[in-house]
Amino acid sequence: MTPESPDLAEVQSVFSLQELEPSPVDEEPYENEKGYFEPEPSPSPPPLVARATTLGLSGHGPVYWLTRIQKYSSYVFTAYTAAHLTNTSILPLVTRSIPDSDTYLLLTRPYYQDFPFEPLLVVVPLAAHIGSGLALRLYRRRQLVARYAGERASRHERRRVPWPAMSGTSALGYSAMWLVAGHAFINRLLPLYVEGSSAGVGLEYVSHGFARHPVASFTGFTALVGISVWHGVWGMAKWWRKNPASVTRGGLGGELQKKKRWYGINFIAAALTGLWLAGGLGVVGRGGAAKGWIGKQYDELFRSIPFFGQWF
Repeated sequence: MTPESPDLAEVQSVFSLQELEPSPVDEEPYENEKGYFEPEPSPSPPPLVARATTLGLSGHGPVYWLTRIQKYSSYVFTAYTAAHLTNTSILPLVTRSIPDSDTYLLLTRPYYQDFPFEPLLVVVPLAAHIGSGLALRLYRRRQLVARYAGERASRHERRRVPWPAMSGTSALGYSAMWLVAGHAFINRLLPLYVEGSSAGVGLEYVSHGFARHPVASFTGFTALVGISVWHGVWGMAKWWRKNPASVTRGGLGGELQKKKRWYGINFIAAALTGLWLAGGLGVVGRGGAAKGWIGKQYDELFRSIPFFGQWF
């Protein structure tokens, strides 16, 4: 057996080798293989936002919402009060005539005494304002009882817990509530009940009441305007944080600021009360009694007042 030549062996060794091109795509490195690293945790879905939070209805207690109802309902009723002040005081002061002022009153009455404006501007806001105020007082009373007497307290123990302190503005509001109710009954509900309509009730009707029953009319009207205006002005000062209790500054400067606010609020209330009484008492109150058939009709209305009509 003859040995292979060196050239042939070299050629065979060359052709027996397989030349490979580098191909990093065909084979993955170890770090890319599954299981080399610990699997990353899958991202958790974002927490669902509660619908109540989105709408801003969570995170607030009954005091927050009742206060908001009381606040914004007073804004709506103030719009009606401004229109009523214009018709019953400012226009009589300008015209100096009951018939001329009644003409403007009849023109603007449909905008705040007919459906749907009367419920939207008068009935609903006034009921919401009074109802939320009463609910606030009862809720705070319940909190005091739970704090000082406990949930299982007896009836006697509950009675011993004092009611929450009432501010001057709240006291004026409760007083004004009865005066406004009486005013609405005589001028709105009584004609509706007796005649089926209050279309004939205007400033002449009010003037007739002043002439026939001056003591009751002047006293009641003055109390109605004064108490209602003072309650409204002090209430608005509270909502706008312009009342003395909203002053956070201490020392002598804080005390001076409280006094300035106290005098300023009372000055505005006195000015508005004087304006309303100037037209209501100075012009409408001195207009005199109605004559003829209209005057007799007004007398019948006053005599229809329950309990008090027999003295009219």
